[in-house]
Parts: sequence; C-alpha cells; structure tokens
Amino acid sequence: MNKEKDIRILAFESSCDETSTSVVKNGSEIESLVVATQIKSHARFGGVVPEVASRHHIEVITQITKEALAEAKVTWDDIDAIAVTHGPGLVGALLIGINAAKAASMATGLPLIGVDHIMGHITAAQLVDKIEYPAMALQVSGGHTEIVLMKDPTHFEIVGDTRDDAAGEAYDKIGRVLGVNYPAGKTIDQWAHQGKDTFNFPRAMIDEDNYDFSFSGLKSAFINTCHHADQIGEKLDKYDLAASFQAAVVDVLAAKTIRAIKQYQPKTFIMGGGVAANLGLRERMDQEIAALANPPKVILPPLKLCGDNAAMIGAAAYNQYLEGDFADLRLDADPSMELPYAADYK
Repeated sequence: MNKEKDIRILAFESSCDETSTSVVKNGSEIESLVVATQIKSHARFGGVVPEVASRHHIEVITQITKEALAEAKVTWDDIDAIAVTHGPGLVGALLIGINAAKAASMATGLPLIGVDHIMGHITAAQLVDKIEYPAMALQVSGGHTEIVLMKDPTHFEIVGDTRDDAAGEAYDKIGRVLGVNYPAGKTIDQWAHQGKDTFNFPRAMIDEDNYDFSFSGLKSAFINTCHHADQIGEKLDKYDLAASFQAAVVDVLAAKTIRAIKQYQPKTFIMGGGVAANLGLRERMDQEIAALANPPKVILPPLKLCGDNAAMIGAAAYNQYLEGDFADLRLDADPSMELPYAADYK
C-alpha cells in the first residue's frame, strides 16, 4: 500500500454497551472520536443487558457516524477505508456495527476491515506513542484478562489468560455486594485509596509456573466475608474491603506481568482495556517496571482510550490496511473470537 498519502479510516465499535465512531489518520492521529454511552440504561440492572444494548446501538449509530465525519471536517471522499469490530463481544451488539460498516462500504465502494476488539484495545497505545516491537501488553477489562506478546503490529499471541472471571468482571460483582452501581471499577479504585489491606484475600495462582489468572476464588472470598459479617451483625469498613480486594488483584496482575516481561524482554510494555484506567494498577506497574534492570518503554493510554472506543479500532485497522488485510461483505460477528496462543509460553 502507498504510505506516502495520508490514510483516513472511519471506524465503528459496538461490541458491548458503547456505540462509537472515529476518524483516524495514519493509524496514530485521532481526528474525531464520538462515544455514545449506555451506562445509565444498564446501571439499574447491575450489568449489561444484551437486548437493551443492541437497541441503543440502533438508535444512535447513524447520528454518531455523521458526527464523526463532521468533527473531523471530512467527507466520505476523504475516507480510505471503513473498519469495524467483529469480535469478541455481544453478538447482537456486534451485528449493529458490522451491518452499519458493511452498508457504508457498499454505498461508497470503500474497502472494509474487520478488527479484533482485543487487538484494538492493545493498539490504542499507538495513538499515544510509537510502539517498538517486540512488545508485551497486559489487557485487562470486564471480559478479558490476558498477557499478550506482540511480534509486530498485526501478529499477537496470548501467553497468559484468565481461567474464570476476568478482573473487571470481578470488580463489578463485588461492587454489587458493596452497593456500588455498575460499572463499579472506578468507585472501588477510589475507595481502595482510602482504605488499608486488612483482610488478606487470596492471591490465586500467583506463584504457579504459568501466566494464567483466576479471580473467581477472590470474588467468592470477598462475598463470603461480607455475608458472614451480615449474619453476625458486624459492620465492615467499605474502604478497607475495597483496598483489600484491589491489593489482591493488583498483586497477581503485577507479579505475573513482571515475570513475563523478564522472560520475553519486550521493547515496549502496554496496558489496555477498561481496568487499565485503574490508578492503583497503573501506579504499581510504573513502580515495578522502573525497578527492572532493563525496563521496556511503557505506554499507558489516557483514560478515554482505555474503555471501548472506535479510535482504537481505527488504529488497529490501519496496520491491517498496510498489509492489504481486507474483509468482504460476508464479514460476520464472532462473539467468541480469540487471539492465538503462544505454543512455548512456559
């Protein structure tokens, strides 16, 4: 592909409860980013309701597409390709974005690019600074907790994955016990900075000879502690509970990730996903990496790029554009899409 001219990609993201469109230039410059959030609609249910999410996507996707083009001060004639998340995610939600992108591709004749949502989260770092390869990413969100090895801009491999609850999912579940509205992560993080780790919750698999994670046991220990206190009429300090829970999560994430960095010696370290906005985790990773003898370059995307957004999809799509990796109108949702596993990660 011709790298001399500016390449603008119009990207769609609708994998869960955020509808987003963005115009990204050359894979690194955000010319527009529009996000229509559904948090208030789902908060009363304590989590995302797939049917409600799909209906909201339908209601706003045409309007925010117009807004993205207007904000970028471009027309369809200035766009070189159309990109869309096609997995993983909620199948109904994914299909809204995919069908909008395919309709736009048909109407304009522009090439279509299908993007893996997780690759998008990781490639968000490209919108902040240049990624030097090989790179390593800690991807932490409501649905995924993974350590990912990046050989180059388009070839990623999982070296560690969650065996049950993802970290963000665990935050939301213990948030319900504490009476925190969905999504609970930001509030739990704030409370954690006001409390102390007094409950010594379990750090599952922290010493095992692999890079996998498990947060189900931690979630159960937390819930059982709270339920037992309720039964005997004991009032527990919510700030200490939050601090103890977060300390357990961060200890495991940091220990496994630092061990992986020491083994693979990446040139760049990245964090991606909604939980990458957690200040406790960001502070800990900064400290741990700075203490290494040969620390990698660290890219932590700003908070607005940690949650689901179309700019990250546009960044990832640019890398695929350069390789000529296009989709056709048979592109479909793949709600269980997974990155490949590294065969020799142990």
